[in-house]
Amino acid sequence: MPWPAEILLATVLGLRVLACDAQAPQIYSIPLGGNTWVSPAFETRVNADGLSQWDNASSLVTTYFHLEKPAKIQLALVAAVPVGSSEIELELGSVKQRIQLDQPGFSSIPVGEFNIRAGGYQKITIRGISRTGASFGNLKSIDIQLSDADNPVHFVKNNEGNFFYWGRRGPSVHLNYPFADDIDAEWFYNEITVPEGQDVIGSYYMANGFAQGYFGIQVNSDTERRVLFSVWSPFETDNPKEIPADQRIVMLKKGEDVYTGEFGNEGSGGQSFLRFNWKAGNTYRFLLRGKPNGDSTTTFTAYFFAPELDTWWLIASFKRPKTHSWLRRTHSFLENFIPATGNLSRSVLFGNQWIRDSQGTWAELTKARFTADNTARTGYRLDYAGGLQGNYFFLKNCGFFNEHTKISEMFERPTLSTPPAIPFSELP
Repeated sequence: MPWPAEILLATVLGLRVLACDAQAPQIYSIPLGGNTWVSPAFETRVNADGLSQWDNASSLVTTYFHLEKPAKIQLALVAAVPVGSSEIELELGSVKQRIQLDQPGFSSIPVGEFNIRAGGYQKITIRGISRTGASFGNLKSIDIQLSDADNPVHFVKNNEGNFFYWGRRGPSVHLNYPFADDIDAEWFYNEITVPEGQDVIGSYYMANGFAQGYFGIQVNSDTERRVLFSVWSPFETDNPKEIPADQRIVMLKKGEDVYTGEFGNEGSGGQSFLRFNWKAGNTYRFLLRGKPNGDSTTTFTAYFFAPELDTWWLIASFKRPKTHSWLRRTHSFLENFIPATGNLSRSVLFGNQWIRDSQGTWAELTKARFTADNTARTGYRLDYAGGLQGNYFFLKNCGFFNEHTKISEMFERPTLSTPPAIPFSELP
């Protein structure tokens, strides 16, 4: 039986609506709080709500986002000027647009159309031109409209943690060094070289990671650098004060000038560090020991060798309760722990990885699997990379560079064949 005309008409109209909906423009609202940096830096004026107290005409406000491929986009700025009015300039690619701000409440102000000629990270730079009030205005977000639904826009979307903490830090990247399950690995050896110019404040270049802790070098400030070794408690908490007495990490010994104490916020446990002004371009050696004590505890001990010292330096030896384990899950990582430097790229080289079993037999670790954290896996940040560079594995993150490495990709470096010469009987 034929369908009634009104049903046919409704069906056709419905299909037309669906077709129109399929072509509806995609609008993305990019929050400045998670995607913007200001230079000269005054990070206190960029917060979870955006940019405020903007009164310096020499400041550059830079927002980053990523497009998969070229596109024409419409751009609008969500802004307000509490008092008076201002003129600002927005630049994307080679196109500059001037905008007048005179609304005391937040409103969406059209900026114009921009032709993005290449996919990858895009940089929007905003500067103040003139103002009649105390500031150029408050900026909350940048709205991007494009018609191609198959061209996703990547940026930090959610205010996870405090002030977009994880997104502003940038993606953490890792190298996991596999070896056979039947090896009782007592020692883990690795080398780090931070190339010149890559020693960015906030970087942790972690050489010898294992199932219960981590060991590497940091840039803590303009004047301080550290060699850091930490062991997690078996009791899961971010507050070290909550750890029961029988599950606390016990410090057995430490090297000269080494600080020891507790840490929290990312798990909890025992921490040690040596303030040492290591230098970019030099190669530093790391040696870690993990040995079960036969009483449901395991002792982890870290040694550091710097060419400037020309000797092995004891960092610390910790006893971990409720643990009977040789070294497992050997890995390295690169992370940025200061969100204010999440817009700066940094990289590191790792070379000559070995393990030595409880019988004294060395095994070379020539394979590494590249992985990254949730900031990378969700697609919030795509500035992450790792792999092979000559005889070295490398890691790179932050700075909004365009190349990125497939997560879980495996790499293999050339075999060096000669184990490291370690004076075990002379170690402090």
